[in-house]
Order: sequence, then C-alpha cells, then structure tokens
Amino acid sequence: MTKLYQNHTLKIYNSLTGTKETFQPITEGNVGMYVCGPTVYSNVHMGNLRTFMSFDMIYRYLMHLGYNVRYVRNITDAGHLTDDGNVDNDRFVKQSRLEKLEPMEVVQKYTVDFHRVLELFNFLPPSIEPTATGHIIEQIELTQKLIDKGLAYVSNGSVYFDVLEYNKRGLNYGELSNRNVEELLANTRDLDGQNEKKNPQDFALWKNASPAHIMRWNSPWGEGFPGWHLECTAMSTKYLGETFDIHGGGLDLKFPHHECEVAQGKGCNEKSPVNYWMHANMLTMNGLRMSKSTGNYILPMELLEGKNDFFDKAFDPAVVRFCFLQAHYRSVLDISNEAMLASEKGYNRMMEALDLLEKLSPAPTSTLSIAAWVDQCYEAMNDDFNTPILIAHLFEGIRYINLVNDQKEQLTAEDIQLLKTTLHAFIHEVLGIKNSKKTASNTDKLSGVVEMLIAMRNNARANKNWALSDEIRDRLSELGIQLKDGKEGTTFTL
Repeated sequence: MTKLYQNHTLKIYNSLTGTKETFQPITEGNVGMYVCGPTVYSNVHMGNLRTFMSFDMIYRYLMHLGYNVRYVRNITDAGHLTDDGNVDNDRFVKQSRLEKLEPMEVVQKYTVDFHRVLELFNFLPPSIEPTATGHIIEQIELTQKLIDKGLAYVSNGSVYFDVLEYNKRGLNYGELSNRNVEELLANTRDLDGQNEKKNPQDFALWKNASPAHIMRWNSPWGEGFPGWHLECTAMSTKYLGETFDIHGGGLDLKFPHHECEVAQGKGCNEKSPVNYWMHANMLTMNGLRMSKSTGNYILPMELLEGKNDFFDKAFDPAVVRFCFLQAHYRSVLDISNEAMLASEKGYNRMMEALDLLEKLSPAPTSTLSIAAWVDQCYEAMNDDFNTPILIAHLFEGIRYINLVNDQKEQLTAEDIQLLKTTLHAFIHEVLGIKNSKKTASNTDKLSGVVEMLIAMRNNARANKNWALSDEIRDRLSELGIQLKDGKEGTTFTL
C-alpha cells in the first residue's frame, strides 16, 4: 500500500492531555489500536453501534493512509460487575438466570448477534478479537504482579487494587478523567462488600466466587473470576505491548474503566500504557438520552426493519451509517425520523452522482481544480477524523459531477479519474458506505434467474423428468441457494 501518511500530518485529540496532537506511531508505519468491545449479555444497542462505527472509520482511514494496523477489539464474556461489592450483580449470571440458559449460551447468543449486526453495517473485522475467558491465566499473572509490587492486596479471597498506595508513589489515579482521590472518597457510595477494601475507591482485580456463582476459575486466592477492568490490560498488553499507540472506547468508559486501565498498566510496567486515548461521544434519540426505563430506546435491527414507534419506515444500513458519520465522533449524535429521512435523501443523491460519474465525457482542459479539492478532503480527515467536514467536501465533488454533466464546467480524463478514485476511496473504503442500490439491483436480478430455474424445474417434474429436476435443485444448492417445496409451491433462500 502507498505510504500516504508520509505526505499527510494526522492530528488526534488525546483525551489524556485534552489537546489535538500530531500522531507519531511508536513504530514507523505501524499502528497498534485497542478498542473496548461489547459485553455480550444482551443485544448490541445503538450507542455501542455508534462507538464501534467511529473506530471502524478510524481503522479504515489509518489503513488508507498506508499504515499497517493491528486492531484489537475484545469480547467481554465474564466478570462484568455493575459494582465491586455484590457478586450477584454479575451481568452474565443475572441474564443466564433470566433466560434460563448457561452463561456461555448467553455469551454465544449475543456474540453471534453482535457480529451479525456489525456485518450488516459493513464493519471490517478487527485483526484480533480476544475474549476475557480466553485470557484468565494472563489476568491472574497480572494480579499477582501487582500484589508482588505492593499495589494490590488479598481480602477474603478477593484481590483489590490499592489506589491510595498507587498515589503515594507519585502516580496519579484520576489523571485521565481529571478527578482527584479526595473527590472520589467524598462521592463513594456505601456498597455491600466495601468492608473488604482498605479504601472505598479501591477496585477489584479478582473476586471471590460465592457458592451460587456459576462462572468461576481456580486462582492462588481461591475460586473466583476476574474484575472487569483487568481483562483489557491483560489483552492489550499481550497483543500490543506494554505501551501502544491508540486506545479507544465510548465516553462512558473513561471513568472508571479506562482510568483503572491506566493505573493497572503503570502499576505493572512502570510506564504509560497508551499514547493516545480516544473517546466517542454518546447517541441520543429525539433529543433525549436513550433509556429502556423511559421507553426512548431502539435496537439496530428495529431501525433496519421498521419495527418501532419512532420512525416512519425502515432504513437501509448504509443510510444509517451515512447518518452516523455526519456527526464528529467526539460530538453527541442525535437521531430522529427527520434526520434519518434527510440522510436517506443525501445518501441517494451521493449514489446517483457516483453512477453519473461513470458517464462523464472528458475535455482537453479542466476548469475545476480537482487536486485542491482532494487536499481539502485529506485536511478534513487529518483534523481528528472530521467526517462531517469530509462529507461536505464530498458533496462539493458531487456538485462538480453535476456541473460537468450539465456542460457548465469541464474536466480532463486525468481529473475525472482523480475525482472518481478519490470519491470511491473516501465513500466506500474510508467511510465504509456501500451502494445498496446496486446490491439490491443485483439481488433482484439473481432472484429473477432463480424463479426462472424453479419454473423450469416445475415443468421437468410435471413431465416426470426427475433427473433434470434433481440436477437444478442440486446445482442451486451448490451455489448456496436452497429450494423448499411446500403446499403453496417452491420457495428459495439466497
């Protein structure tokens, strides 16, 4: 891949410093990026989707610039407590009781749902997708290392990180979220199990499992399960090193999850674990926070299928993706029926222009500066991945297409090709927006061919030509097209 990054200065907003910084990878030409993945005890929700889409776009752009990216996005499938005090608040245990399933059945069910939804929205898979349960040994080793360093202690079979001891050593728990220990002490709730801790703000590295707790592993401190924060430190360190380039996640994870990761990384390895911390902002609907308790809530599939009370119709995944990327990843994104309809119009206009681009006739000279427009597109993305500004420039490129088509401006063959290459690169490769109209058209054509073959098969069966009938069925099956004969005729699935 062309090393475009040599010609473009990328700036990233670093949550740790609160400033935009010029991106300098640890190893020239390579990027290590870790993003906190889903906790798979329920369907992926729209807020998750927005966060993962932001980092899918960032992953795509880094690769477009020519970087070799190792993108690690974990699956949390154990140990996610809603608080450190009560082990009964383990979300997997609660959900397994609710659905009357084994915890790992719950994990499998919602991991499959997560992958299915992301595939619909045209996400690229990460380089590595590790699970918490697959890295219990690494988490136990990290916990023991912190105990040996005097930064963690055992209490009733559980292990806690000692926040005050960490700060006594000149380190700063709270540096990422700009909080101080005194404020944390003042705001600490009185939770069950706090009497196990030396200090209320200490957090669990390992929890002792009660007799009724289903998910449990052997450890030097007895049977138990890992604390939520520890898994990300264990997996990011294993696959990206003690210090890596980018750590991303939703803004809601900044404290305490990412704050604890900073402390664990520094405590274990005596160095900052991450050079650039990135956080995607929240998603709202109709100007209000999404919440199941208030009813202002919708799942991705409900939006795609139109099965909800908020939107007038179903929307294509490409339209939803286009809508999401019109907001900067650090800005609050609000979705509504009006916003989705407007996005659909914009998306259709963009796809129509790409079709028109293929039909433009070249001229001997250009009256528009395509090279200057290309630079503007890169400037937008290099300014902390500013997709709304990029999209504005892309629509300027679409305006150029219409002007040339109307013979009000002209472009050489070389400039038409540059315009075409750049639009396709940013729309399809970087933003990940598919032309669903072409996909739908191709599907319609394929369905028509299959219907014709079914008619031929029905005719063969009527003439008792069983060999031809079976051959049509078998050949379609080899192509992944399944026929089903029923009372009302033959149906098929692609």
